[in-house]
Amino acid sequence: MESRTRMLELLQTRRRDYSLPQPFYVDPEFFRIDVEHIFATQWLLGGPACQIPKAGNYFTFNIGSTPLVVVRGKDKVIRAFHNTCRHRGSRICTKEKGTSARLLCPYHQWTYDLDGRLIFAGNMGQDFDLSQFPLKQAHCETVGGLLFVNLSRGTPPDFEQFRRDVAPYLAPHQLERSKVAYQSDIVEKGNWKLTMENNRECYHCNANHPELLRTLSEFDAADDPRISPEFAARLIEKGEKWDALGLPNRPTNDPHKRYRAVRLPFEHGLSMTMDGKPGCRRLLGAISDPDLGSLRLLNLPNSWNHLQGDHVVCFRALPVGPQATLVTTWWLVHEEAKEGVDYDVEHLTHVWVATNDQDRRVVEENQAGINSMAYEPGPYSPTIEFGVQSFIDWYTEEMQSQLGGSGRLRVAAG
Repeated sequence: MESRTRMLELLQTRRRDYSLPQPFYVDPEFFRIDVEHIFATQWLLGGPACQIPKAGNYFTFNIGSTPLVVVRGKDKVIRAFHNTCRHRGSRICTKEKGTSARLLCPYHQWTYDLDGRLIFAGNMGQDFDLSQFPLKQAHCETVGGLLFVNLSRGTPPDFEQFRRDVAPYLAPHQLERSKVAYQSDIVEKGNWKLTMENNRECYHCNANHPELLRTLSEFDAADDPRISPEFAARLIEKGEKWDALGLPNRPTNDPHKRYRAVRLPFEHGLSMTMDGKPGCRRLLGAISDPDLGSLRLLNLPNSWNHLQGDHVVCFRALPVGPQATLVTTWWLVHEEAKEGVDYDVEHLTHVWVATNDQDRRVVEENQAGINSMAYEPGPYSPTIEFGVQSFIDWYTEEMQSQLGGSGRLRVAAG
């Protein structure tokens, strides 16, 4: 309770235009509260649904110390379960991914159907009622081929507004007809908020991301005060073209700033590759024009995505510890695209493999500096770090509400 009270006081007295105080990035109790009140209550990206296209396909991951398994049932429905046996609590699925007709606990062989029903429990007596011990479910939803989970024990936050807002943006890419061409997992030795803060600004891009800036523009809105006249004109030109094609492209308007979708043209080229050429010859869905720019989809607290005409890059960040964050990246291509014919993995992935490693380095250096006794919150740039400030505003408001403070943003004046 003392840590919760301290966190609430620090949130209510922090300067809105400054970064967070040190405990938010280093304190194990603050980390525990983050997992309990953010990651156990919000809708989180689990991953692309195309990972499990057939009945019995599953994948696993952890949210904090809570293991989950996501499986496609015989009825084709995707469900998320707590990966914890109802007997004595052992993990059931121990591999990262796989295929199984049933979910079998390796400890005592308790066996569950793909819909979570317990169907076998040996040596439990004739009066044992299997129906009383199904796997515990987590909330699970899909939109546009992306899968989201929520650990709320009761009714989760509304998902339908998010679905209505982002589904039209995702629809042309038809991710349900895609496949994973490559996956990477890296652990950044930094607090999860530093991973997300780093993603929400491009202040660091010129000095750290030469590969990324070969194609990507630093600007993600027409009202960015730094935008060049040339790119502003390109935004208008492409926006009119996409409007004519019926492609949503203007930013969504979530009043709580938890999610955002916007389609933007590239600075150069057609795709996020080193030469700007499509990373996959077979375009996604029924797309015929590779020049669709990048649909940038953010969903707090743990994901960002780039959907292009030829391939998609999905990112998921999960907290591992106070100073450790697992970042998983998936590169998706059309389900019928053939490696070595339609795409080359190195060409497809080079930009973001390099960028991810660069981001890992800057996050880890950021964490190392914050650990210093000399650290104190510093000011955000009003012209380039507004995305970071928006994320921290969302975190502040959400955490204040969870901890019993005002649901509205309460911070000290700048």
